[in-house]
Amino acid sequence: MDWNRLAETALAGDAISPEEARAVLAAPEDELLALLAAAARVRRAHFGTTVKLNFLLNVKSGLCPEDCHYCSQSAVSTAPIARHPILPLPDIVAAADRAVRVKAARFCVVASGRGPSDREVDALAESVRAVRAAHPDLEVCACLGLLRDHQAERLREAGVFAYNHNLNTSERFYREICATHTFQDRVATIERVKAVGLSPCAGALFGMGEGPEDVIALAYRLRELGIDSIPINFLIPIPGTPLAGRPALGPRECLKILCLFRLLNPATEVRIAGGREVQLGWLQPLGLYVANSIFVGDYLTTTGQSPQADFAMIRDLGFSILGDGGADPAPPPAWDACGLGENAGRVTTRPNA
Repeated sequence: MDWNRLAETALAGDAISPEEARAVLAAPEDELLALLAAAARVRRAHFGTTVKLNFLLNVKSGLCPEDCHYCSQSAVSTAPIARHPILPLPDIVAAADRAVRVKAARFCVVASGRGPSDREVDALAESVRAVRAAHPDLEVCACLGLLRDHQAERLREAGVFAYNHNLNTSERFYREICATHTFQDRVATIERVKAVGLSPCAGALFGMGEGPEDVIALAYRLRELGIDSIPINFLIPIPGTPLAGRPALGPRECLKILCLFRLLNPATEVRIAGGREVQLGWLQPLGLYVANSIFVGDYLTTTGQSPQADFAMIRDLGFSILGDGGADPAPPPAWDACGLGENAGRVTTRPNA
């Protein structure tokens, strides 16, 4: 396969064909670097050498009635996690303060559950107003589950910039990972937030047993939906969840998936999200030649590597942090040069504020 031809197609704004998408996922080992170079051309054309940092706050944990098989907060999980209702306003503002300190451009507030009550939306709207007053340049993204029309509007009016609702997998495979809501329920929420002017953020979770055709179908569907930001998660098979024990994809397969999403969504923010440290391992710096965004700090219910390690990785790649004032970030401790440590990817039983 001529990978540069695929890059030219993407740079022209056209979609690569399904046959070419299959070739990306099946790329032979001795062509992986050439594939990465082609996807990197597209990334650099649209985003230069900047990396956007995002900070995630688990604003409501556990207590979820849904049966998502991958999630430690679901009704079918026995994983030991933190359980708490919506955090109070001071805690949310304090977390936003930390987001700014670790150079995040976006602050993501995530709540468990099928969808928020009107009372929860009102409480979060008040907190978002306080965050925006304290940090007017900080984007706020909400991820609260399935929304009703008036809720999306109220979030936008409060200052929420983006709304995240991941599709996770293809429509065909979705019934294998969840039975309490449908793929179309999720699509409807994405359309709802787009209709009120919120920036749509929707992504994927890979490693759940899906096949290459499911990966490809999701990449095309997100392109068709006009998503602004695509977080790519790689499964951490948490003990106590139905997907505990799933084998890892392997770092090279993860890189091929990132290349596919970049080539099919050339001007879209592609974010390496949960599972980055564990599933990409020592190859995670290569992911930033393709993706242009990562989370800094911990994830929803698992730990991430240290912000200092992320800063050092970005610096060593010759990249810069989007919106950073230019200060040279401190390197991580010499004993943990990549910041992985023994705790990366572990389930956390505390809020990540």
